[in-house]
Amino acid sequence: MSSILDEYEDSQNSRHPVQHSSRLSAANIGITHSGFVNVRLEEEKPIFNKQRIDFSPPEKINHFAVCNNQLCMSLGKDTLLRIDLAKPDQPNQIELGRKDDSRVHKLFLDPTGSHLVISLSTSECLYLNRNTQKVRSLSRWRGHLIESVGWNKLLGTETNTGPVLVGTSQGIIFEAEISASEGSLFNTNPDQYFKQAHSLEEDGRPAPVCCIEVERGPESKVVIIATTRKRLFQFVGRVAEGSEQQGFSSVFSQNQELLPSFQEFPFNMGYSEITFYTSKLRSCPKAFAWMMGNGVLYGQLDYIRPDSVLSDVQVWDYTPDIDFSFNKPISIVLTQFHFLLLLPDRVKAICTLNGQVVNEDVFPDKFGTLKKMIKDPAGGLVWIYTEKAVFRYHIQREARDVWQMYMSMNKFDLAKEYCRDRPECMDMVLAKEAEHCFQNKRYLESAKCYALTQNYFEEIALKFIEAKQDEALKEFLLKKLNNLKQSEKTQITLLVTWLTELYLNHLGLLESDEGKNGVFQETRDEFRKFLSSSKHKECLYNNRTTIYDLLASHGNVDDMVYFSVIMQDYERVISHHCQHDDYSAALEVLSKHCDEKLFYKFSPILMQHIPKKVVDAWIQMGSRLDPKKLIPALVNYSQMGSTQQVNETIRYMEFCVYQLAVTEEAIHNYLLSLYAKYKPDSLLCYLKQAGTHASDIHYDLKYTLRLCAEHGYLQACVLVYKIMELYEEAVDLALHVDVDLAKSCADLPEDDEELRKKLWLKIARHVVQEEKDVKKAMNCLSSCNLLKIEDILPFFPDFVTIDHFKEAICSSLEEYNQHIDELKQEMEEATESAKRIREDIQEMRNKYGVVESQEKCAACDFPLLNRPFYLFLCGHMFHYDCLFLEVSPHLSTYKQAKLGELQKKLAAATQTKSRHRPSPKEKEEGGDTASLGKESAGVSREQIKSDIDDIIAFECVYCGELMIKSIDKPFIDPRKLEEEKSSWL
Repeated sequence: MSSILDEYEDSQNSRHPVQHSSRLSAANIGITHSGFVNVRLEEEKPIFNKQRIDFSPPEKINHFAVCNNQLCMSLGKDTLLRIDLAKPDQPNQIELGRKDDSRVHKLFLDPTGSHLVISLSTSECLYLNRNTQKVRSLSRWRGHLIESVGWNKLLGTETNTGPVLVGTSQGIIFEAEISASEGSLFNTNPDQYFKQAHSLEEDGRPAPVCCIEVERGPESKVVIIATTRKRLFQFVGRVAEGSEQQGFSSVFSQNQELLPSFQEFPFNMGYSEITFYTSKLRSCPKAFAWMMGNGVLYGQLDYIRPDSVLSDVQVWDYTPDIDFSFNKPISIVLTQFHFLLLLPDRVKAICTLNGQVVNEDVFPDKFGTLKKMIKDPAGGLVWIYTEKAVFRYHIQREARDVWQMYMSMNKFDLAKEYCRDRPECMDMVLAKEAEHCFQNKRYLESAKCYALTQNYFEEIALKFIEAKQDEALKEFLLKKLNNLKQSEKTQITLLVTWLTELYLNHLGLLESDEGKNGVFQETRDEFRKFLSSSKHKECLYNNRTTIYDLLASHGNVDDMVYFSVIMQDYERVISHHCQHDDYSAALEVLSKHCDEKLFYKFSPILMQHIPKKVVDAWIQMGSRLDPKKLIPALVNYSQMGSTQQVNETIRYMEFCVYQLAVTEEAIHNYLLSLYAKYKPDSLLCYLKQAGTHASDIHYDLKYTLRLCAEHGYLQACVLVYKIMELYEEAVDLALHVDVDLAKSCADLPEDDEELRKKLWLKIARHVVQEEKDVKKAMNCLSSCNLLKIEDILPFFPDFVTIDHFKEAICSSLEEYNQHIDELKQEMEEATESAKRIREDIQEMRNKYGVVESQEKCAACDFPLLNRPFYLFLCGHMFHYDCLFLEVSPHLSTYKQAKLGELQKKLAAATQTKSRHRPSPKEKEEGGDTASLGKESAGVSREQIKSDIDDIIAFECVYCGELMIKSIDKPFIDPRKLEEEKSSWL
């Protein structure tokens, strides 16, 4: 048994199934009508692939059951073989232990594969759980020959079946429950209860319950389907949520008042069998097939229907070769699109869509008569057995040819559903659907389908043109356009242009018909949506000239403007509005899209007609516009325009100057020219606000001076002269306007007293000679402290009496006397100060300090007398080199450089002295010369040392300014901080 269920295909006995299909073979390689190339290099495998199991039973196989990969078979009289198909090499053989003549009548295995009910020919029943080896008797079931079991798919577990229905040969339906547990002391039977629920009859007599099925639909709906030899019963009811454990009595009670719903057929072949198709495990069946005397009744299950769940019912009549006298149908299995009919020597596969026999598989006589066919819902495999052999069918790609059947039935939606992953088949379905719609004059639907096919574009387009179906043609072109790739630029251009022409033709026809305004508006909206499509924006932009020509040829101005806006061709839109004198609309487009170049181009003409709105738009644009580029338009209309245009020009220039703070000289000069010509009152205010220093102003001073002079604005000219620092010219011109203005100009050169005096003399001369006002001339003396009475006396005529300026002369003399006294006092103080300084110098020469032998350096704390040192008045003492090191970091860069230079000079002088030390002979011969050289070298070295002392010993490093200035410096140089840190580690 080690090789049991090892799969192999019996090559000698396998036969190729009869496949009724129109698929192309390997030889049929070529181009189909749809344009797809169909190349098939090898024949497809059959849908129903039979395999014989390598298993030789030790005894005859009587019965067979399989569910959830659990296989059970009855061998001989008293043997039961169980196999877990996941572990086929570990079969389990159990002896039933029956000593009487009873034989196994039927095997019933629940959907989980855990509970096996064995019906015996002696009207007894046995029970075997998957997890046990012990066969237990169902005592409450004794006396009934069990024909069918309806398992509970909702409540069934590995240890308990939940409430189930049991059908007997006497037409009685019992409700029962089986538990795999050992039970209590007083109840060791696995059957928990066994009670009658209903009974079925045929022709007034009890009829065996051939099959029974329990299913649960939505909203707690329960459907029980039971069959006898020629009747199919339905019991539909509801079980309250949470009361499922109470069983199915309520369902039968709900149907007692009415006769049970059933379908009956006249012919009786002694038994019947019903099978169901479930798409997913543990879901409700979707279809059924009932094998009975008159044929096979098959259809769909609709749980929503209130009276009967059977829908779309059809009857397949047995073919003539099925003769009940020697080859009656034995069993039936339902798949998604076929039902398999088991005959004594063959299996027929019938398509449920068209009732055609698509496969007929004949079994060799050596295996014996076929006994039963079972489908395992868990794996979808179909099992067939004889007394000597076991076979298995694999169902592969059952739906691959379904699309053809649906297509031939004109059920195109279903046909497309089953060929989604096969583009060549989808194309054929779409082509057939398109042709079908075209023949039935459903042109729009036909166009949509044609657009998805690979049929020749020209052929389809001509088809719609000949039928004069412009709407369908347009729909076809739109769909084709949407299906094109972005790389197919030529095709996109062709379709876009053609569609534009079609839309324009249609709009032209509708516009002329007043009764179709609604349709016209809808079509226009559709056309504009087409023009604004983002998918084809690139094509429309590249071919916008052609589109413009088409729109112009049809006189469609509104849509041309709309298209221009979409293409962001705002220049064309604005030009259109200007040509039609709709300047407000043109400005609205400008303001909306804020294109600076268009503002510069169209502002001149707009300024001519709507100056206020244009200036408002400019102001709203703010700094995005360059005012300098708008000056040509402003200059043009400010010179030849109305007062309103001039005022608006000034308003915008003021906005640029005061709000935007524009510094362009041209803007300021232009505003000044407008002020000078039209608003003289604002000119002086502007000049005063602009500033009084040449670096603060942004207008041309010379241009402004000339402009003011031309228009006679003297006060403005004075202000400009002041800014130009031409104070003499300013005073000269101000004296023609106002003496006070001249005085304000005379005080401006604060750093140049000579010039101030000169300017005040000008004012005084003007007052004396021109205005002849002596009193005002005296006021000039009090206003300027640089003028004296003697400065202005020459300006007075000879006949003027001294009485007018007697006080001024006396005041001047008193000032002279006071000044002489001050000078005398300063001389005395200077003499006294010089005397004190001489005394201090003499005292410093005689000052000394005492240094003890144990004194130490304040910096290094070593004895002081070991090396040259410094002694400060504060008492601090430093070695020369220690003081040098302390002072150097605090010196300025200049002093550090000078100190380094002095050190180099000192080192050089020292080397020269040692190198030229005279020999004894030289001493005798040139003693005088050597003495002179030594004296000069000594003086040089002493001077260098003195300069060094002046730098490093200027003050005590601890008590002087250096210590005060270093208070904010860190103790450790930041550049050496890291090094110092690491030294502490």
